[in-house]
Amino acid sequence: MKKNILITSLIILAINSTSCLQIVKKYNSKNKWKIDFIDHFDFFNEENWQDQLLWVNNEDQCYVRDGQFNTREVSDGSLKLRLVSLDYERDCNDNISKFGEQHPATRYVSARLASKNLKEFTGGRWTARIKFNKVGEKGMFPAWWLLGARNNEPPVQEKNENICWPLPGSGEIDIMEHHGEHGGQSGYVGRSILPLGDCDDGGDWWTNQVNLSSKLTDYNQYSVEWMGNDLVYKLNGIEVGRNVGIADKLLEPMFAILNYAKISNDYMHGEWEMEVDWVKHEKWLD
Repeated sequence: MKKNILITSLIILAINSTSCLQIVKKYNSKNKWKIDFIDHFDFFNEENWQDQLLWVNNEDQCYVRDGQFNTREVSDGSLKLRLVSLDYERDCNDNISKFGEQHPATRYVSARLASKNLKEFTGGRWTARIKFNKVGEKGMFPAWWLLGARNNEPPVQEKNENICWPLPGSGEIDIMEHHGEHGGQSGYVGRSILPLGDCDDGGDWWTNQVNLSSKLTDYNQYSVEWMGNDLVYKLNGIEVGRNVGIADKLLEPMFAILNYAKISNDYMHGEWEMEVDWVKHEKWLD
């Protein structure tokens, strides 16, 4: 009799355990990250990216279109963005500042790609897998970052693109920036930039900056994730930094930017290259 009771109890326990396991599996199958955008760069997809020409941060280089001067290449399953030194100075008529100033002639040219009006998302998680051919040199300023979709910098293609940086609607999150000689062989930063007042007052670059480190010449995955009311910076899926209590201030549609800038007038020879294996955005399914 006791033996039968024991067997019955074990059967009931097994059934209950199986039911619990099924419930957990069902919950986990619904609650997970889902990719809603990914570009593997098998080709240059104009439905995902467009050239962005402008002059900001007193940059020394001129952005050009369509990979002119070998500044942009998609080959062997990756995107290469290059800052190139020419052997002569050229006019930079189509790089204009927000004050209407034209970039002076320069021997340095580069590429800047934006997913503006093509791929824009609110919250979630953005990730790119990136490596560099050189690091630690003066003036280097490559970046992987996000900007609010109502930003009023070119190209202005929709009526609601009328918000100046970094007011709400034109907020900024820098997922990975390498600052040349300041970053050395491994340093980069992540940050969110919030307004100090109106447009003329600019943004707060320092309060939410986190100083980070990776082997920059190897492929690494650089991410930012909205987690509750925090912004979490991840390296290869592991948290390395956090902006606490400000994520709701940047919970707005944002587009992605990949660019290579030069922010000093130091002489540079040859090419600086940022190679991007893929870019993706994910959303969390409850």
